[in-house]
Amino acid sequence: MKNSNTSTHAAALDALESRIAYRIAARLSQRADALDGDVAERLRFAREQALERAKAARAAQSRPVVAVTGSGAAVLGGGGWWLKLGSALPILALAAGLFLIQHLHTQAQIEAAAQIDVELLADDLPPEAYNDAGFVEFLKNPQD
Repeated sequence: MKNSNTSTHAAALDALESRIAYRIAARLSQRADALDGDVAERLRFAREQALERAKAARAAQSRPVVAVTGSGAAVLGGGGWWLKLGSALPILALAAGLFLIQHLHTQAQIEAAAQIDVELLADDLPPEAYNDAGFVEFLKNPQD
């Protein structure tokens, strides 16, 4: 629903813009006969240059552009699927990196807990001694 409203609004703006452009062109054409020959020639020349620039701009928009940045990296322009792929790859790399970091962190926690369990089970003290409040006080006091 939102897309149809947006496209309808854009079409209405385009139609309004076209009507205004035609009115301006008609007024300028009416007054062109009253201009001096030198002024008319300069306007004709400027109009031709503007049309050539517009044609070149349309041709440049239709083909992809490859530019090289100052660091030597090639940048592909012109939109299309290259732009989408170029935008998605860094996001995918970031997600894969975050997943790998989380996996390695979890693995390190598991290994640390396993090491503590091994040391507790291999010790001469029974595991219940670590829950005893007197044993905790014994560990806090410096031994001579």
